[in-house]
Amino acid sequence: MDYTLAAVVCVGGMLFLLMLGIPIAYSLGFISVIVGVLAFGDAAVFQRAGGATFQMLFKLSWTPLPLFMLLACIISETTIGADLFLATRKWLSRIPGGLLVASIMGQAAMSAALGASTPTIIAMGKVAEPEFKKNQYNKPFAIGALVCGGVLGPLIPPSATMIIFAVISNVPLGKLFIAGLVPGILLALMLSAVPVIMCWRKPSLGPPLGPVPWKERVISLKGVWPIIVVMVAILGSIYMGIATPTEAGGVGCFVVLIIAVGFYRLRFKGLFRAMKETAVLNGMILIVIIAASFFTYIIGSSTLAKSLYQFVISLQVPHILVVVSIMILLIILGCFIDGITIMMLTVPFFVPLLTNLGFNPLWIGVLYVVNMEIGLITPPMGLNLFITRNTFKLGSGELLRGILPFLCVLILFLAVLVAFPDITLWLPSMMRK
Repeated sequence: MDYTLAAVVCVGGMLFLLMLGIPIAYSLGFISVIVGVLAFGDAAVFQRAGGATFQMLFKLSWTPLPLFMLLACIISETTIGADLFLATRKWLSRIPGGLLVASIMGQAAMSAALGASTPTIIAMGKVAEPEFKKNQYNKPFAIGALVCGGVLGPLIPPSATMIIFAVISNVPLGKLFIAGLVPGILLALMLSAVPVIMCWRKPSLGPPLGPVPWKERVISLKGVWPIIVVMVAILGSIYMGIATPTEAGGVGCFVVLIIAVGFYRLRFKGLFRAMKETAVLNGMILIVIIAASFFTYIIGSSTLAKSLYQFVISLQVPHILVVVSIMILLIILGCFIDGITIMMLTVPFFVPLLTNLGFNPLWIGVLYVVNMEIGLITPPMGLNLFITRNTFKLGSGELLRGILPFLCVLILFLAVLVAFPDITLWLPSMMRK
């Protein structure tokens, strides 16, 4: 079988298996082995499959993933998220929609420790939702803010999505982490502006909570310091060139463990739960990555990526229009396919294409992360959409109406990142080597 035809069949077969409801790891692995046998022969394929598994298990580029997963799971065993929300609640009490702004800012801070959208939404939502109800906030609008605020989870480092992207594309992970910091802060401010403006125009959506004495505000800050310490330990060590992402993950786990045991009374039972959850999550992701490595090998052996580049060049369109077209395609794919699958399918094609067109891979990586998270909140396959709906007992129609204004801001934010790459690239350029 011709290698290019093998690549086309491999992609088409995987999509067919996914539509049948077969999990992504099995879809990737099964179709890659079958097509590989037809294209390369059984001996070469099984040698490559075994070698890919061995190399992936001992590849250092993904080692930050279990460390940051453990970090997030330890934090979930404490009340750090609750303390953070209560502190931001007291400081933003006089602002229209103050509880929503507090939850979004709390998610931004928690993102620097959790690194994923779903746990960020659930951790903050379980604390914030009773407060929304108590203060008569519009529930669909409030939960919509939580869902879209979860995008900050993978964008503000450390990020599991960034780690997976870096493994697939061979982009430096430390710089990719730092590249997401300024966009993450910008997005937090843009999302926070939505409830302020809308609740100011229509107070029934989220009335101000009234003044809080300065003494209570100052006392509430004692719940903020753990996240600040974790952020400085992780991001500071990476930015200053003191530690690699793997070493920073180890430092973060050590710091969080000391804080959890010393100040939040974490005991062996809670630590065991965190370690067990970490093992399960990492096992699931690693199986997918191993299957994807062989899938990428099939695709990379063809001339498909080179043909795509030559086709784009022949169109003679502005290069930025190619980026916009890819972003639109990724958003559409996100409505039907989960983010990891999209990255496995498209990164081997689009990252080399955009890099050859002269675009920085760090910028591409941040755009990918934003796109993947938008896909998690768009129907019909939005994972965060359904998890949030079931967790907080809200109808799909109501939740979609609540999400809509924030989703518009996310699309606007993506457009801003496309138009102004320096927002993403400025901070990594200042890093110590």
